[in-house]
Amino acid sequence: MLGGAFFLVLLLVPRHGSGGVVKDPQPGFSDQDLFWGSDQYDFAIVLRASGLECFWHMAHQGEQFYFNYMVQWVTGVANDRHLAVTVNSPSGYLVGQADEAIGEIKFEAKETGFYQMCLSNFHNRFGSLQVFLNFGVYYEDSEHEKKQKEKENQKKEEDMKNLNNTLSTIEESSLKLQSYVFHMWRHYNFARMRQGTDYYILLSNSTYVSYWSAALSVVIILSGYLQLFSLKRLFNTKTTTETEKPRC
Repeated sequence: MLGGAFFLVLLLVPRHGSGGVVKDPQPGFSDQDLFWGSDQYDFAIVLRASGLECFWHMAHQGEQFYFNYMVQWVTGVANDRHLAVTVNSPSGYLVGQADEAIGEIKFEAKETGFYQMCLSNFHNRFGSLQVFLNFGVYYEDSEHEKKQKEKENQKKEEDMKNLNNTLSTIEESSLKLQSYVFHMWRHYNFARMRQGTDYYILLSNSTYVSYWSAALSVVIILSGYLQLFSLKRLFNTKTTTETEKPRC
């Protein structure tokens, strides 16, 4: 991981009801019972009508917390692509919120603990939606730490000016490259979310056009048949009798 090794936890625990922030998502579990995974996650979930889902992610003080989301498709009557998102700190304070179809919440963690991310589909009371999520943490040095490191680097350069600095240069370049690759991965993941959204829109439009084309074809055929039937009845002839008058 960038800037050191940190343990991070993802807890996929749905929250029901309208209670307060859950500070201890798994009070009966020990550290060995929790899933210890990586520090970045990307997956898709389906929120039902008026549904609410909450997730918890472990972050340490000083780490950069980011949360990206995008609504990929919506079903139901009078659907709305807006999604209400909130992020709360371990102590229960609101640190970020959004109410759009696509958004990003980013901040520096001020305390160590489980940060709660909640997604609410209250805009759609009669339809569900699929949301692509991408969140995690990474570490960046603060300005004060950067200045201290610059001073330490200057002192080291003065003390080691006659030594071979090849390894130090390679290590510094590797760390920079790792940071660049990580941010490139974030942008790529965002582009992947956009591609998934465009695919579902294209699929929906194709289904819409197919259904309407089939319906209009049936209407055209039925109209032609009715016209032919009406014209045929005009030319029907009957044998006239003394009591019946001939047809015009």
